[in-house]
Amino acid sequence: MAALLPLFAPAAAAQPQTTLVDLVDAATRRLQVAEPIAANKFHTGGLIEDPVREQQVLDAVSAEATALDLDPAYVTTAFRDQIDATVAIEYSRLAQWKFDPATAPVDAPDLASSRGIIDALNREMVTLMADEWDKLHAPTCRAELDQAKATVAAQRGLDPLYRQAVDHATRNYCR
Repeated sequence: MAALLPLFAPAAAAQPQTTLVDLVDAATRRLQVAEPIAANKFHTGGLIEDPVREQQVLDAVSAEATALDLDPAYVTTAFRDQIDATVAIEYSRLAQWKFDPATAPVDAPDLASSRGIIDALNREMVTLMADEWDKLHAPTCRAELDQAKATVAAQRGLDPLYRQAVDHATRNYCR
């Protein structure tokens, strides 16, 4: 897990003025947690989809949105997309490792550690949504979001699977 921590650190500070980059980067870091979770489930035979855990996440972000005077339905929709994108990455990795077990991770990272990272990123993302509420609801949002996704994809060297996952995870950001 220690080797994976750099993946979850924020991207370099040389970012454009838009902090939608920060939000997209946090969403990307959250997606990257799918790798150790998938590895755990590959080694333990755990189920990919966990409706109870997913509902806990949605309830927590909804409560945090309410506390920050955000529309909880907006935040819940965004996080539903985030969860669905994460699940898709997990399924993709498990399929890849099933076809070629030699490419599978050797270790089964601790699921509790991954969930702790997710919970922290969830709080960061809701706070960033609050900070950027006006941008997320402005006519220029789509263009700024597309630029932020391109910036993060380049900084993090995202492969096509992660680019698709980021697109899905952020598809309802602009209103």
